[in-house]
Amino acid sequence: MKRTLVFALLGILAPIATVSFAENPRPRAREAGVVTGILPAGPLNAITDVAGVMVGHATLIVGEDTRTGVTVVLPHPGNVFRDKVPAAIFVTNGFGKLTGVTQVEELGTLETPIALTGTLSTWKVADALAEWVLRLPGNGEVLSVNPVVGECNDGDLSDIRKRPVGREQLLAALNAATSGAVAEGCVGAGTGTRCLGWKGGIGTASRKLPPSLGGWTVGVLVQTNFGGLLTVAGVPVGVELGRYAFKDELAAPERGSCMVVIATDAPLDAHQLRRIAARVPMGLARTGAFASNGSGDYTIAFTANPLCRVPNEARGTRSVTVLADDGLSPLFLAAVESTEEAVLNSLFAATTTRGFAGHVSEALPIDRVLEILRQHRALAAPAPSTKP
Repeated sequence: MKRTLVFALLGILAPIATVSFAENPRPRAREAGVVTGILPAGPLNAITDVAGVMVGHATLIVGEDTRTGVTVVLPHPGNVFRDKVPAAIFVTNGFGKLTGVTQVEELGTLETPIALTGTLSTWKVADALAEWVLRLPGNGEVLSVNPVVGECNDGDLSDIRKRPVGREQLLAALNAATSGAVAEGCVGAGTGTRCLGWKGGIGTASRKLPPSLGGWTVGVLVQTNFGGLLTVAGVPVGVELGRYAFKDELAAPERGSCMVVIATDAPLDAHQLRRIAARVPMGLARTGAFASNGSGDYTIAFTANPLCRVPNEARGTRSVTVLADDGLSPLFLAAVESTEEAVLNSLFAATTTRGFAGHVSEALPIDRVLEILRQHRALAAPAPSTKP
């Protein structure tokens, strides 16, 4: 069973506890009858449907003012520095922090797991990730490492200036990382985030192309923390719920972020991966996002296909036959659809959270959302649960 590590402080520091996300009674979007797109989902409808990909969370809840954490995505279970994977980064709106961007753009490879956290903890997590990579067996002579760490600002629900996430939490998330179903909502890097007027968090989804379109899998994981007009299956739900961007002329400026990680098993090079990553804003827009001025929207895409790995010793000499560009279009659609559903899953899974300075972020009222969708004839038959 996939587990999430939770750190809690109730007067004194408590031991690390493990909790099962199966205890969350809230359904995923598809389980409630919200089916978007035309491509079939993978067996778990998660980024871990891509073979070899692993996800881990560490959730940090301290007193009344800390609601944050870290989430890691591992491209494969081996030493990623020794066996790098082709990767690319696409920036929709660059109001944010993402370490390691320029090297990924220059070399087209990823050499560490990807970590997501709260804004001001970015560099502490990056330092811890670099240290972890340097200590891996076989890396004793390594003199440079490029940790890739992204963030969303969870400062409304968490005292972000404390910069509470660091080495301990990063190691816990790495140790907890497994394949299989992925915990969503208020876990890891999504513990203190908000989205489209409601509690956001971690969400994931996937698409499995039919054999006629290549049979490849595309998986997406999101950390949602952005504003806009909540749109579900094409229905402007946010308007009917009375929460949306610029509803009140006195409203605070729209800001927030969304970190997106894409994994696939298709044999692709970095240029092709960047083209796939560039389709993510279309999926975000389907949910009502519009990349506001203060939004840091980044996508990191990689292929987990073992044949595409670049051993450190190869130094650029290794080559592999990649998919023809004419075969990319189904992957583009899979990325768009998976992104849309991952955002919805982050909202459906998240629970009402009270945090810093008494701020409260309410959970999306699922029953009311389903009622609105039913009125618009936008509901399908509920799908079987993918929770363990």
